[in-house]
Amino acid sequence: MVEKADRGESRATAYTTLAAGPDFRHELEIKRSRFITVIRRTGDEDGARALVAGLRKEFHDARHHCSAFVLGPDRDIQRSSDDGEPSGTAGIPMLEALLRREAVPGVTDLSDVSAVVVRYFGGILLGAGGLVRAYSESVSSALDLAPLVRRSRLRICSVEVPHAAAGRLENDLRAAGYVMAETSYGARDTVLRVALADQPDELERAAERLASMTAGSAVLRPEETEWIDVPF
Repeated sequence: MVEKADRGESRATAYTTLAAGPDFRHELEIKRSRFITVIRRTGDEDGARALVAGLRKEFHDARHHCSAFVLGPDRDIQRSSDDGEPSGTAGIPMLEALLRREAVPGVTDLSDVSAVVVRYFGGILLGAGGLVRAYSESVSSALDLAPLVRRSRLRICSVEVPHAAAGRLENDLRAAGYVMAETSYGARDTVLRVALADQPDELERAAERLASMTAGSAVLRPEETEWIDVPF
């Protein structure tokens, strides 16, 4: 997935998020209460609130629709709601489960994710501590199974080459580990686009590598930055 950067420049150059695709759902039963967790990748507050609204309609007979979301490369937007549960026993534990998630050891940077836990009360009171554990575990268990990707801000660089040489050069670039963005075709040339870490030394190394691959005939031209999903 490739997306033009549409936010102001962030401090972060990468973060973890859900893989693009449908909502991810997971259910736990704790002392006869059902906790249905729905996680969605969301890029703004409207999308996060739309998830809650949709689940209120789908599970209209449930007692609680508690929610939490964290948004932005710098995780500067964070919200949570207990939705009728005792204060601090649902939304905040859910938000903390999102914020504490380690995609790789020691790295806690999950963002652009909304979580809603729908609870059907089973008749047994869990107490404040039990509710905190239940809502936290619901989100954590869902995240254990949800597909995650690394979202990186990369500098897109274009390379113009004759049509006859484009296929081989693209294969060589991929084999060297470079991430390829979209390709376009002109009357005489093919324009390959390579996504590189947005750092001067990385651009310089790539330019030298390209010169070596093409005997100096191709030039690397830096363009805009884009946020791109990169598998772990």
